[in-house]
Amino acid sequence: MVPKLPIILINFKTYIQATGDKALALAKICEEVSKQYDVNITVAVQAIDLRRIARECDIPVFAQHVDAITPGSHTGHILPEALVQAGAKGTLINHAEKKIKLLYVMAVVRRMNELKLETCVCAANPQISGAVATLNPTYVAFELPELIGTGISISKAEPQKVEKSVELIMKNGPDVIPLCGAGVSKAEDVTAALNLGAKGVLLASAFTKAEDPKSVLTRMAEAALKA
Repeated sequence: MVPKLPIILINFKTYIQATGDKALALAKICEEVSKQYDVNITVAVQAIDLRRIARECDIPVFAQHVDAITPGSHTGHILPEALVQAGAKGTLINHAEKKIKLLYVMAVVRRMNELKLETCVCAANPQISGAVATLNPTYVAFELPELIGTGISISKAEPQKVEKSVELIMKNGPDVIPLCGAGVSKAEDVTAALNLGAKGVLLASAFTKAEDPKSVLTRMAEAALKA
């Protein structure tokens, strides 16, 4: 099933503001805004919060990482089948804060495809974006690591790189959905990303650490609809 676009993918990371009961409260805001504006808002939450949020919220829920393992003796790893049972729709892969080697990215995407789960592979430059697109993930999110958490949007700071990333993703993986991340913090950043060819955005602290997260997300949803 093709995901609804555009997508706003929110990474809860391990912020205390997005942990446990607070993670559920933020996810409920995402659900409310998603339904109000009919925009795909997906949340990537900590593994320990995933089952609860997937059960109590009617929005797609991603893991932040998963391992390319099969059931067995793999203490401390995250089993893809466990994501299915927890109600996850997919996972982030290779985020700048949880990097893995390209061959392992391939193995994770393969395992997730076997289970019909979505994958969002993060890439640190346009060339990597194009390379991982050949693996046929659901999404490739181009994020410059140095802009993550800065509030300086990649869609404004490096628009040419965003366009190049989109070009290479669509060339090497025609069915892969290009996303734009790093520093996305305002509605205008969403508009800029979509105007550059991305089909959605990946963000984190601009929502999870905001004084008024609903207001922030509402403006982004409105921008996504207009774009």
